[in-house]
Amino acid sequence: MLIEGVQVKPALVEEGVWPWTVPAIAEIAARGVRLNSRIVILMGANGSGKSTLLEAIAEGYGLDVRGGHGGRKYASALEKSPLGEAILLDRTPAGAGMTKRNAKGFYLRAETAFGMLEYMSGLPGYGDKPSWEVSHGESYLQAIMGRFDGPGLYLLDEAEGPLSFESTLQLLYRLQDVAAERATQVVYATHSPMVAALPGAQILEMTDRGIAERTWAELESVALWRRFLGRPDTFFDAT
Repeated sequence: MLIEGVQVKPALVEEGVWPWTVPAIAEIAARGVRLNSRIVILMGANGSGKSTLLEAIAEGYGLDVRGGHGGRKYASALEKSPLGEAILLDRTPAGAGMTKRNAKGFYLRAETAFGMLEYMSGLPGYGDKPSWEVSHGESYLQAIMGRFDGPGLYLLDEAEGPLSFESTLQLLYRLQDVAAERATQVVYATHSPMVAALPGAQILEMTDRGIAERTWAELESVALWRRFLGRPDTFFDAT
């Protein structure tokens, strides 16, 4: 592991202002949150704060918030987010040395992934084919298979979005392999019960009640998917 906890500088918390109004973020600001696995899954609905937290972890660790591989100059001209400015990462001894140009890893950010992968086409590890010659999902897999390798922090934001069931399994198998390597950690923000089923993952569910560790079977989304797959007709108005 590289990070074993997330805290917030109290002096930088502004009551009544986003993102401190998001319940899960407010709880992290008040009490922090512990990470206890090489694979951490952030589960939650839209607006629950999972992508906000993931971006702040990238900022605190030293990955470019526009996405891409670490170990290069932090080139973003963007100002840090309020949470990114305030975040404190409790690093392990292995993670303490991964700062600035040594901030190894990868950040696959949902909002900027297409443009980032297009820009990075041709660089080692981003695939044999330019991103514009393959599907959206294939461009994701090219980068994941080529760049998710070796020590570092691997951050993913809804990376399963453009992937089929079979391709999502390929992604999850790759993450298992990455997490088994020395000095690595994966943090994945998702809606997907399939992603949350990764063996050995710590699942942190972010809801309007705050943030809490859950088992897979306890997740709200798992219960909803079970109901839907069992009787999808009940979710639609038959009139």
